[in-house]
Amino acid sequence: MTDHSALGDGAVSSPLAPATATQLIHHPYRPPAGFEAPQIAVHKASTVLFANVAAMRERDWRNKSGYTYGLHGTPTTFALEERLASLEGGRHCLLVPSGLAAIASVALALLKPGDGVLLPDNVYGPNRDLAFGELARFGVRPVLYDPLDISDLAAKLSPDVRLVWLEAPGSVTMEFPDLTAQVRLCRECGALALLDNTWGAGLAFAPFDLLGDGRLGVDVSVHALTKYPNGGGDVLMGSVVTRDEALHQQLKLTHMRLGLGVGANDAEAVLRGLPSMALRYRAHDHAARRLAAWLCTQPQVAQVLHPALPDSPGHAHWQALCGTADGGQGAAAGLFSVVFDARYTQRQVDAFCDALSLFRLGYSWGGPMSLVVPYTLSAMRSRPTPHLKPGCLVRFSIGLERVEDLQADLARALAAALQA
Repeated sequence: MTDHSALGDGAVSSPLAPATATQLIHHPYRPPAGFEAPQIAVHKASTVLFANVAAMRERDWRNKSGYTYGLHGTPTTFALEERLASLEGGRHCLLVPSGLAAIASVALALLKPGDGVLLPDNVYGPNRDLAFGELARFGVRPVLYDPLDISDLAAKLSPDVRLVWLEAPGSVTMEFPDLTAQVRLCRECGALALLDNTWGAGLAFAPFDLLGDGRLGVDVSVHALTKYPNGGGDVLMGSVVTRDEALHQQLKLTHMRLGLGVGANDAEAVLRGLPSMALRYRAHDHAARRLAAWLCTQPQVAQVLHPALPDSPGHAHWQALCGTADGGQGAAAGLFSVVFDARYTQRQVDAFCDALSLFRLGYSWGGPMSLVVPYTLSAMRSRPTPHLKPGCLVRFSIGLERVEDLQADLARALAAALQA
């Protein structure tokens, strides 16, 4: 039997001598400075080391002058934040684990019991659920407004309304509001204007400079980086961008208290996606418009909802805000919805979705693969929607496949499941 008495009670001998283990942790070698490559280095850390106690006590996590703890930022996440702020025309950016986390962190930072929050009736569904679920339980008063009726928003901007959520365009049904008028009205009434800018992505229009002269913009832009900034369909991340320093610090304190952070490899993936983002966005856009225009000609289709189409709800507002982008062609995400003729049942429309082969059933958008999702509109809207034709609705996210192949896939599924 082995005698462990010399090691003390409960001690276990190591296969390495103590000096070897210590040397592996505290090895004196440091790689030379000056290494530079096209991609940002991936820095992973929870613990950040300080040279001395004075440096530990003096360093402030609230600015980017140094590093204090991995949750508060690394060179990798700082680089991503700065690039995203530039993308959207802001000055400050916070990274969070998802687009919904961006929405939730803003709400928790800026709302208190007794405050009102206004949301468009076509708001992103989880944002609505958060407002009427957790926020309402915390004493916040959520109210829905008609995004296409500026007078309805004006009527609901009472003195207790602290925040107004804006979407351009609306979720799934793609109505494009008069965003400039909405932001101007919020400013006049003293409410903060918060935009879900995932669709615009910082490319279709400038959220912090809607008039092009620096005089009018939203207060906060939240962005699901899961979509176009990443572009691969394999990262969950969100951002909160602002211009105002005081507002940013208020958001940042809540961000810290909630313990929100993102993984270094996910940050790297978004950094890799950013250089090609404008090219991909344009490709998604052009393909989506071609397919949307073709679907308009199909007898099974009652309505195509795409802001760039002249008869889509709010098209004039899209034209005014986004129409000068991309050399005057305008800019739009590769996303649209179709309302099928009312003679088709939900079962038939579901069969159409199942008959598609290149379009896959899946949530999210902005990745290389085209996606399709059927929605039950009655479960998503609280207000009447007279601008929408009756019928079952399906949303399409157009990927980067060859447009002719996607059109052929649509034609086959229409013929198989929805005979004209």
